[in-house]
Amino acid sequence: MTDILKNSKDSNTKEIFVPPMLHGVTASKVFLTAQNEHDTIYGFLCAHFPHIQAIEWQQRFDDGLVFDLSGKKLTRYSPYQNNQHIYYYRFLAHEITVPFEHEIIFENDDLLVVDKPHFLTMTPTGQYVQQTLLVRLKQQTGNAELTPIHRLDRETAGIVLFSKRPETRGLYQQLFATRKIEKVYHAIAPYNAKHTFPITTQYRMEKGEPFYTMQIIDGQMNSETRIELLEHNNIWAKYCLYPKTGKQHQLRVHLNALGLPIRHDPFYPTVAHKADDDFSQPLQLLAKALSFEDPVTKKKMRFISQKDLLL
Repeated sequence: MTDILKNSKDSNTKEIFVPPMLHGVTASKVFLTAQNEHDTIYGFLCAHFPHIQAIEWQQRFDDGLVFDLSGKKLTRYSPYQNNQHIYYYRFLAHEITVPFEHEIIFENDDLLVVDKPHFLTMTPTGQYVQQTLLVRLKQQTGNAELTPIHRLDRETAGIVLFSKRPETRGLYQQLFATRKIEKVYHAIAPYNAKHTFPITTQYRMEKGEPFYTMQIIDGQMNSETRIELLEHNNIWAKYCLYPKTGKQHQLRVHLNALGLPIRHDPFYPTVAHKADDDFSQPLQLLAKALSFEDPVTKKKMRFISQKDLLL
């Protein structure tokens, strides 16, 4: 791994180690607690992150991807010193390539607007690092400050916003927190003549089983979606969805509750896992458009995905 460490100086001219971005990946930071039974930092990391194999931590140390706060590379034999932070980089030895590309459709000083493909995870997690939208964008732009303002599921395609500058990031995040953004989705799901549209669905959603799914339970409503019928062929229909709230899997759960599960949904109504390299049946859900008043420029903004869903 290329050694491109750099330092900066604070107001007291003391050098501070600033971990660089490597291949689109920014360094993670972990605190070495006082409650520890391991002699080495390597031993601590193996115990602290049990889901990561020890051989992977060995490789990270061997590749010079673990540092102390001064920027010194640590080894597998570096002694544990509590009450301090260390940095490390995440790289996977084997990562499945996602054969679909994103498209940047707008950019200014504060925002990057991207048309995301199906199957591309937003940020590094689990088995994906390089094959995530955030890392691809950081590699493409060289901007280590890029941060998603909101998120789409791995299975969902369409419009997503990224912040380019920490100074204005909170202003855009607040738009979503205060529901001042209009989100429009398209979905392909079964047609059922018994439903008369438009329909506004309101449910209480909570974590389901398995833990990565959601379920509807009794109680005060915490999710709301307006659903319109765009077209149908008596078997499948194309729906336009206007979520008022932003619960995880909200649109997928709401349509399923109407007996209209989204086409190729691997979770609803039943969980049906596919091979990680099976890209044959993308979920037919598309974040079609976003509209809002820009809190910085005060201009009306509307972004529309160039993708489309067909019956």
